[in-house]
Amino acid sequence: MLVSMPDVAARTARWRDRVNVVRFLAIHAAALGVFVVPFEPGLVWWLVASYVVRMFGVTAGYHRYFSHRSYRLGRVPQFLMAVLAQTSGQKGVLWWAAHHRDHHRYSDLPEDVHSPHEGFWWAHVGWVLSSRYDAYDPERVADFGRYPELRWIDRHHWVPTVAYALTIWTIGGPGAFVWGYLLATVALYHATFAINSVAHLWGTRPFPTRDDSRNNFWLALLTLGEGWHNNHHHCRSSCRQGVRWWEVDLTYGALRVLAWLGIARDLRPFIERPVRPATS
Repeated sequence: MLVSMPDVAARTARWRDRVNVVRFLAIHAAALGVFVVPFEPGLVWWLVASYVVRMFGVTAGYHRYFSHRSYRLGRVPQFLMAVLAQTSGQKGVLWWAAHHRDHHRYSDLPEDVHSPHEGFWWAHVGWVLSSRYDAYDPERVADFGRYPELRWIDRHHWVPTVAYALTIWTIGGPGAFVWGYLLATVALYHATFAINSVAHLWGTRPFPTRDDSRNNFWLALLTLGEGWHNNHHHCRSSCRQGVRWWEVDLTYGALRVLAWLGIARDLRPFIERPVRPATS
């Protein structure tokens, strides 16, 4: 019996989807090891430190630098920022940036890769697990794709997170590994994904953007400033997302320190822009 090429492709896609789901569930199951390893107060500090440092890699690296180029780095700091971002286990910096740029291009339109209009769980995690988005258009990130070291680390996106996990185990032992890597990674997943789901459903809208983006105070605390999502969609090129005095944006504060040290430069300001009409 002959099997058509579309049938083979569909079966392959379903198999890859299942593999992605199994991997995702496996790290969640492994994180339940917090109930098995003997508890020590110091393990909480492993969790907090590992979460905060890597969340900075997500926000300052994946998002504000590689996706939006909201500030500039030299070539070596750029590579180190990519390494830090990928310790979070959220795939390669070019993959992340390419899909995020498409999200802004089509935000909450049918072409959006992760709009809650397609369902909360699709926006939160379904699109990440779908083999439909395992690949990306390299033309969307040609600006960074010209660097061979970034292409290599994007292709081998598992290397930084595995090296990070082994380092934690070596320094702190199995307890630190469970709290500082497994549990912290799961927390990073859902805090990051909540920007795609929760921050397009619940919160305030000081700017009438063409999408459904919202500011959410609690998400801003959890994500070091990313929760000021409506601000960001209003001026996506800005390095600063918390623009009012009470809008805490720890990522921007850290980038100001890096700028003072001469590592980051040309931090792009927040500018109130006219709202563009939605594309058809």
